[in-house]
Amino acid sequence: MPASEISLGVTLVVLGAAFLHAAWNALLKSTGGEPLLGTALIVAGSSIVGLFLLPFVAVPARPSWPFIAVSSVIHFGYYLTLSAAYRRGDLSFAYPLMRGVAPLFVALLGIAFLGEHPSLPAIAGIALISIGILVIAWYAGGRHTPAAAGYAILNAAIIALYTFTDGTGARRSGNAVGYATWLIFLEGLPFIAWILATRKRAALAYWNTHWQRGLAGGAASLGAYAIVLWAMTRAPVALVASLREVSVVFASLIGTFALKEGFGWKRALGAVAVAAGVAALKF
Repeated sequence: MPASEISLGVTLVVLGAAFLHAAWNALLKSTGGEPLLGTALIVAGSSIVGLFLLPFVAVPARPSWPFIAVSSVIHFGYYLTLSAAYRRGDLSFAYPLMRGVAPLFVALLGIAFLGEHPSLPAIAGIALISIGILVIAWYAGGRHTPAAAGYAILNAAIIALYTFTDGTGARRSGNAVGYATWLIFLEGLPFIAWILATRKRAALAYWNTHWQRGLAGGAASLGAYAIVLWAMTRAPVALVASLREVSVVFASLIGTFALKEGFGWKRALGAVAVAAGVAALKF
């Protein structure tokens, strides 16, 4: 059984996963082009990296395989809504919005189905992280269209579903890293097949140009999710899910210093709220 609180060691490891998550999203943004092809590039990279790692990880226990199957279906919807949100709004708006709302959904699912009842400081931490992330999204530059917001919120609900599904599956797998590797390898295949069936020429041309970034982003994506699922076997799902979304702060900082995007004092206040939320989760 996972602990009822989150240790300092798990906190630091999840923050590292958050940085990896921000890094692969920055790679996705830096490639340019249509978001659907960029998403497919990272998904293909993840599946390829996962394939090469399969001989080195444990096969998940039988009770976890139904969760892998369900999660694969959910992830297909995640990729579609992710690319739709990015096509209708800027990454600096859609990404924080979807990641900021998701922890609230995860917390409710954890209470309803896993019997997790966060302490008052933990509830305050989850709220501060979500509010801070939403502030970062709201004061982002670029497009803030209703369609982008709608797809981002739908994506947040899907994130909560696969987080809850995979958190439960990883606990039943006997090996969270093995679960994550098999999942990432398998769940990407239907999406890649669909892309090739509908946009083969454009996809192959895009992948041929950006395949190095696809592999790098795929490795970061797999590593980040493996860490998160491992952490969910050591701490409550809602707390880990909230910590993971600190990736929004990392992504904003990467955008500011590497991609030369603006940040501003209002978004800085959002980052302070996120940091306060992390402190509340731990202390």
